[in-house]
Amino acid sequence: MRIRRGEFERIRTVLAEADPDEPLTAREILDLLDEHGESFDSAHRVATVLGREADAGPIEVVDGQPYRYRLGEEAR
Repeated sequence: MRIRRGEFERIRTVLAEADPDEPLTAREILDLLDEHGESFDSAHRVATVLGREADAGPIEVVDGQPYRYRLGEEAR
């Protein structure tokens, strides 16, 4: 599955604006995106986009069940 251009930017922008105190699950991020008028297919899609970006560094993945995600300082 290919990540569509701009998906990470849309997520990053909403997370930066919301500036949550703690890491969020993909479901919580999906809900936050919906509140900000950003449409995503599913929490799985959010997790896929963030997981791929974590390899590059701007996203921190917090191990646990479920995984939680946080923007790195350089991505804010």
